[in-house]
Amino acid sequence: MYPKINDVLYIQLDTGDETEAKIIYKSRISDMNDDSIFMEVPLQEGTGRLKKLYVGDELSAYFLTEGGVKNYFNSYVLSHHEDVIRLVRIKLPEPEHITKVQRRSFLRVQADLELSVTTKEGARFLARTDDVGGGGISFHLRHDQTITEGEVLSCWILIPYKNGSVEHVPFEGEVVRIKQLPTSRSIVMLKFNQILDMERQKLIRYCFERQFDFRNR
Repeated sequence: MYPKINDVLYIQLDTGDETEAKIIYKSRISDMNDDSIFMEVPLQEGTGRLKKLYVGDELSAYFLTEGGVKNYFNSYVLSHHEDVIRLVRIKLPEPEHITKVQRRSFLRVQADLELSVTTKEGARFLARTDDVGGGGISFHLRHDQTITEGEVLSCWILIPYKNGSVEHVPFEGEVVRIKQLPTSRSIVMLKFNQILDMERQKLIRYCFERQFDFRNR
């Protein structure tokens, strides 16, 4: 069952920031088409503060149906549109991906993939991912490699599919958090700043393949 125009969406964001992930925002659906939901800019519950969303931001949302039943789905921001009011366009989920059970980070899976990183200063190195998703990735950083929060990186990631084909997915991402590990390594959490939708779909396809594998183990 899909939500309807004028339904309220209750939204949480998957940004890699645990504090941010607990905040609930509300938005009203203004319009829909075959593949998108157009919603108003979300407001934080309790404060009424507007939340600016960026293309590629992943979110977990639910809407209420008769009897107060919560219907959960996961999506990501596709674009922004200026109408009478400013609207945010998010991906319309497939009907089978709308559930009565919340599944945060549905589009994010653990994955050890090859990643090429280029900094704005021109430094280049290869790394291995920790997880990947439709809105961003995280990867392992050695102690002799230096990156700072807020830095923008140019990358490509090597995606292998179950049918044996391989894709190179290029993107630009912003470092949103660096988590120090007990070892000499760190985990860098990256949010996509620029990625073509066709490239994002390649990542999402890989994530769904991995999810299917996990469920059938």
